[in-house]
Amino acid sequence: MPRWGRSCNATASTLSCPMPTSSPPASRHLSIRHPKTSPSKAPRTMAEIVAGPEAIALGVRLLSEGYLVAFPTETVYGLGADALNPDAVASVFALKGRPSHNPLIVHVSDEAMAQRVVRNWPEAATKLARAFWPGPLTLVLPKTSDVPDAITAGGDTVAVRCPEHPVALALIESFAKPIVGPSANPSGYISPTTPEHVRDAFAEEDLLVIDGGHCRAGIESTVLDLTGDSPAILRQGVIGAHRIAEVLGCDVQVRAAHQAEDEARSPGLIGAHYQPRTPARLVSVDELASAPSSAVLIAWSIESHPAGGALITMPQRLAAYAQAIYRALHEGDRSRGDQIWVESPPSASDDDERAIAEALHERLRRATQR
Repeated sequence: MPRWGRSCNATASTLSCPMPTSSPPASRHLSIRHPKTSPSKAPRTMAEIVAGPEAIALGVRLLSEGYLVAFPTETVYGLGADALNPDAVASVFALKGRPSHNPLIVHVSDEAMAQRVVRNWPEAATKLARAFWPGPLTLVLPKTSDVPDAITAGGDTVAVRCPEHPVALALIESFAKPIVGPSANPSGYISPTTPEHVRDAFAEEDLLVIDGGHCRAGIESTVLDLTGDSPAILRQGVIGAHRIAEVLGCDVQVRAAHQAEDEARSPGLIGAHYQPRTPARLVSVDELASAPSSAVLIAWSIESHPAGGALITMPQRLAAYAQAIYRALHEGDRSRGDQIWVESPPSASDDDERAIAEALHERLRRATQR
């Protein structure tokens, strides 16, 4: 039960909770989240999913007091904190167990808010924001001095995007300040695409999880660096280089994700990532026939497990596959199998699908890297 001091009634659409007057008891997470003040409202004693307009209001209140709030985006669920509060930002790293050299993305409600954290906003950024925002495109640009160094891993650039999910936009607009929002999961684990994934990952933590349903895109945003001589994709997502090139009228590089110099500019580039606790491997359709019954299969080309084990059937369209892959990995990790075999995604039929396929292969390569 939440620690409210008195009764609390929460449903899928309403939340009515009296506000306690005393500070919450000390814990290692609470002391990190808000060490300088005594909040007028305590967070939860466990992760709790709440939906509806009241959830937004409660989320804003908690963010303003330095606490963390998990919120939905169209890509994955984010672990939100006030981007201009160094203590709140530090608590994100602490709760996730995130390496300090892995930067965070700053989420904004519009182009004007983005310019509050960016020192130099070029014409290219304006074109891209108007073409793709709100949406799954992150821009890397020079940061202002207001941005805590922890967000940028000590670098001089900041990654910023405007999410498309209406709940995320409502939260940021109501808070009226930028919010950091890395995936709401322990560092290196499978990204969450449902509120239940977040709740299960942080079941014993004091965390509000705002319910926004299942994430539509299902994989993280494209990250585009605009600070070099030419635009360069640091992390691939559903928005491909061809679409960006159409807007900018110039070539767009796609850098190898392992390039060390890019690690301080974009998240998601550090070694193993997106991994289930159960050992996983990426296999071809031909290899599926040799799967043991103890292996959970995540596949799109077969209707049954060759050895009679568990099968998680995937969509054959790449966009739907991307939406479902993290959910499938979570399901596979909850199973009793001793390993997870993931069939390589379907082939692409056009440039849009090729962008998704490349992003999926990169995620799955990291998810199965040991």
